[in-house]
Amino acid sequence: MRDNGIGGKIAFVTGASGGIGAAVVQALLDEGAIVVATDSSAAALEKLAANHAGARLVTAALDVTAADAVSALVDRIEAETGPIDILANVAGVLSTTTVAETDIGEWQRVFAVNTTGVFLVSKAVSSYMQQRLRGAIVTVSSNAAGIPRHGMAAYAASKAASTMFTRCLGLELAAFGIRCNIVAPGSTLTPMQEAMWTDENGPARVIAGSPDTFRTGIPLGRIAAPEDIADAVVFLASDRARHITMTDLYVDGGATLRG
Repeated sequence: MRDNGIGGKIAFVTGASGGIGAAVVQALLDEGAIVVATDSSAAALEKLAANHAGARLVTAALDVTAADAVSALVDRIEAETGPIDILANVAGVLSTTTVAETDIGEWQRVFAVNTTGVFLVSKAVSSYMQQRLRGAIVTVSSNAAGIPRHGMAAYAASKAASTMFTRCLGLELAAFGIRCNIVAPGSTLTPMQEAMWTDENGPARVIAGSPDTFRTGIPLGRIAAPEDIADAVVFLASDRARHITMTDLYVDGGATLRG
């Protein structure tokens, strides 16, 4: 069986306590990585640690919008745990207000996590990766970054910004042997997705689409599981993707009708 190069490496994951983040943690652990799981909720991290008792898992509370805290934690992990070779930017927040309903506070809240957080963590981690001439960064964005969504302007714009930031970073870091890629999920069975449903017909409506809001359905006829997204993240972080960088991989069951 071909080695994918993840076993024994240290992977730093943001937004790790639930949904896609927790699935990424599990997938990386399954591949033999040492995982540094970070999240803004210390209580959620305690639960995550309890679910992985005995695993090679380090947990640390982190607000990805706080520059000093990000730098301090990355420095500590590098000094006490070891070199970070994989970064998965998963932390994110949702916003479903129309532009008219979105005030400046909401706009800044969404961009602080979805865009500035990706910038701060990626910059801190990649500064160490450059010294070693190796590393892989994967940002979990959204298919909303590539197609207009009604009532999701702030979210879509923040994800589009983090997508292009990651691609630009990949161009700058290519000479150092560091790859930077994006995974763009569509509707995924997470608490964030379920919070948008008003009744038991929510999943069926997502799959069918909504002509009234110009939203296509899902051609494959199913909502993604968090593990579907995690598998894509792990692939792009692995040596099996060693010649892939600046790629934006859509994992949405064909919902955006693009490759």
